[in-house]
Amino acid sequence: MSAARILLVGADGRMGQAVVAAAAQDPGLTITAGIERGDPIGPAIESCDVVIDFSAADATEAVCQACAQYGKPLVLGTTGHSATQKEAVVAAAQKIPLVFAANFSVGVNVLFALTRRAAELLGDDFDLEVVEMHHRTKKDAPSGTAKRLLEILQEVRRGQHAIPAHSIRAGDIVGEHTVIFAGAGERLELTHRAASRETFAVGALRAARWALEQPAGLYNMEDVLGL
Repeated sequence: MSAARILLVGADGRMGQAVVAAAAQDPGLTITAGIERGDPIGPAIESCDVVIDFSAADATEAVCQACAQYGKPLVLGTTGHSATQKEAVVAAAQKIPLVFAANFSVGVNVLFALTRRAAELLGDDFDLEVVEMHHRTKKDAPSGTAKRLLEILQEVRRGQHAIPAHSIRAGDIVGEHTVIFAGAGERLELTHRAASRETFAVGALRAARWALEQPAGLYNMEDVLGL
């Protein structure tokens, strides 16, 4: 069986380079082309099986439209989208399998599941806070992962109260997310720390393989992992 061919958008960025390195260790995958946002996508997309995009939110609409036009599954790892950009994602998912995740780490997606379960078990008597830390050059705050954690907590609490989120941008921190459940006389904290971008890259490649076998639809990493 031949290796699945990947078009990588954002190949020169931090995550793009991590995906390149991870793919080099996977005989079932090969990166046939790498482009940056603003580069013409048409010539490269025809000869690939799946697209992975780790460029920037302002490239999302063009990438989604090209993938829908050529019928290529898309793994989308950019964050900080506007409402219009999110609409482009939803529209494309009507035609292609599209995995859209704030974080492709297996551990972070387990954190999502644990956060939901903890919030359900602890009930409304615990105060909730989310703290996230990233490198100084990360543009969006709170991070996409923190926003997803907030969404999960709001779903369980039925949107009763706003939940604070705190963002720290410092040094070269890859990523750290903590959910705090503070009650009377006790506190529970769930934390995930990423030591390198390899974990995100491996997860994105796993999502790419999975997407190749799916019908059109909008999926997240929890779907990929069966959580």
